[in-house]
Amino acid sequence: AIGASLFFMCIYTHIARGLYYGSYLNKEVWLSGTTLLIILMATAFFGYVLPWGQMSFWAATVITNLLTAIPYFGSTLTTWLWGGFSINDPTLTRFFALHFILPFTIISMSSIHILLLHNEGSSNPLGTNSDIDKIPFHPYHSYKDLLMLTTLITILFLILSFYPDMMNDPENFSKANPLVTPQHIKPEWYF
Repeated sequence: AIGASLFFMCIYTHIARGLYYGSYLNKEVWLSGTTLLIILMATAFFGYVLPWGQMSFWAATVITNLLTAIPYFGSTLTTWLWGGFSINDPTLTRFFALHFILPFTIISMSSIHILLLHNEGSSNPLGTNSDIDKIPFHPYHSYKDLLMLTTLITILFLILSFYPDMMNDPENFSKANPLVTPQHIKPEWYF
């Protein structure tokens, strides 16, 4: 959970930098990045839902039945995508399969994102001659990237070593009973 949280912090920082510098004007790169973010969130969603699907049939059923809100073909879509309206082996098997396959899609989308960026180049919002500002990639940028990677890994290991529950839910350590929905995710009408 800590590594995933740190990873998403890096992703959001990357998006914020792109917004600040107007990278959204480069549509191909921006749309490939947006697609990449959606796939990342889907992978994280399936990784999060898998244990809940095994721990709480109610929570997983609510999540899988969200598609039924789509008019006309929501029920058909739910049956086709999840294998039915209740959580059982077909649904969890699909969750496992998607959670396993999507990281490979992330790798391919990351490659496309980088290829499009290098094909187009980075933005120059002012349109001025930037020859005076050009510096060689090595050693300046490579050492900066190495320092940033070292700093992030150090922060990750410090959190893991001294504050392992900092970004975690203490209920993750409680024994799961799929027939009883955990208190903190029960809605008011459920009591």
